[in-house]
Amino acid sequence: MTLPMTTQAGQLSQQQLEQVLWSAANALRGPVDPADFKSYVFPVMFFKWISDTWDYQHDRALADWGDELTDEIETSDYQPFLVPNGCHWLDVYQTAVNVGSKLNVALQRIEQANPDLAGVFGDANWGNKDRLPESALVALLDAFHPVTFDPDHVQGDMLGAAYEYLLREFAEASGKKAGEFFTPRHVVHLLVKILDPKPSETIVDPACGSGGMLVETANAVQEAGGNPDSLRLYGQEVNLTTAAIAKMNLYLHGLEGFHIKRGDTFREPRFLTGVKLQRFDVVIANPPFSLQNWGASDWANDPHGRVLCAVPPAKNADYAWIQHMIASMKDDTGRAGVVMPHGVLFRRGKEGDIRRCLLEKDLLEAVIGLPNNLFYSTSIPVCLLIWRKAKPAERQGRVMFVDASKRFKPGKNQNTMSDADIEAIHTAYTTGTDPDGDGGVNVRLVDLAEIEGNGFDLNIGRYIQTAQAAEVDVEAALAAYRDARASLRAAERVLDEKLKAAGFDA
Repeated sequence: MTLPMTTQAGQLSQQQLEQVLWSAANALRGPVDPADFKSYVFPVMFFKWISDTWDYQHDRALADWGDELTDEIETSDYQPFLVPNGCHWLDVYQTAVNVGSKLNVALQRIEQANPDLAGVFGDANWGNKDRLPESALVALLDAFHPVTFDPDHVQGDMLGAAYEYLLREFAEASGKKAGEFFTPRHVVHLLVKILDPKPSETIVDPACGSGGMLVETANAVQEAGGNPDSLRLYGQEVNLTTAAIAKMNLYLHGLEGFHIKRGDTFREPRFLTGVKLQRFDVVIANPPFSLQNWGASDWANDPHGRVLCAVPPAKNADYAWIQHMIASMKDDTGRAGVVMPHGVLFRRGKEGDIRRCLLEKDLLEAVIGLPNNLFYSTSIPVCLLIWRKAKPAERQGRVMFVDASKRFKPGKNQNTMSDADIEAIHTAYTTGTDPDGDGGVNVRLVDLAEIEGNGFDLNIGRYIQTAQAAEVDVEAALAAYRDARASLRAAERVLDEKLKAAGFDA
């Protein structure tokens, strides 16, 4: 690979850096499925960054102390991470054979030397030549080697922005699988803007994926003139590789002191105060839609206080996420924003009972319908649900409905929302009026009495007549179909037993 031309003082431009990173991904094309690129590219990128950062800080320490420099001084005052002997980038890059085995050892020892990095490199088996041929690994290392990831070569948040570029590119390459770890930036930006994080607040994402929502909260605080380092960021993610990506993402954006925990949020919530859930100022998430087999049986006697209304259906976790998030909010400042399929607005049965209960508790502040086809994982329309423990006086006993389905820019694969679209939707949410006055964003504040009259159905079209009719929620429809089939089989068994008892042959 030819190193791109650099800007002044040897620094890469953002575009040049992105080209380098995408070239690294292309080194895997062929033997590695695009959906798995992230498992290999991100750990190698992070390894290169750690090594280059260590070199940069070592040179600074030598310049400051000269011959008087000691390992203790350098470790305590300069190095953010320890790199054990034999575990530097060059040690791996200069290995002639069994490169994957050497890389395995280096990454494991770096994690052991830095407890905060535990799990950050994921679980890829670098020595498995059947899964990752050595020629592909060497090509990946060759792609990264000419680039130096230190402050003299990469300015400010360029590396973090480039990391997000790779996340986006991987999402497009892997299609629907991308929804497991990536939420489009414009959706994240809108949700964070609505929740309005403040300096020193606590933020949690119980389904944090690659950590994009946590990064965006820090960006929002910084853009408002606050100190992002004052935030206390928490995230839980069930997938090991994705949890590792989240840690790398936060580090590469210059964030520290965060807590990313791996585990099943429903079966093993990791942020607790005693047995109860830890409470946060802001709870934010784009959880997997209509998750099945999520652990409903464990919630019958949930010790963490999450059954605020009822146990959701075993085959659909949407209202389990919602209740978990509401239970995680502080009583005074707590607010939550969650991305959900439209089915949560109108599905009946247990979910309808939970929806009614939450509305009667007056916890729902707003329902915001977004345009179609914004996500890699689904083309169905989605909505944002905004929950508050202490709603503003003028919104108590009411719910704000916003139809933003027309505010988007058409795209080849996915639609997007521009900055102007996001600003218009946010203005409609905060003021209760269409900022353009032309129906681009329709909004209405609805009394709970009217919602009750509609059987606690929150379908936006019931309250804003111009709202596009919600498309069929395929996953929800399948779940309902399976429930109906199970009920039918149970009824047939009961009938069969009664017929036999009455002397009839089945």
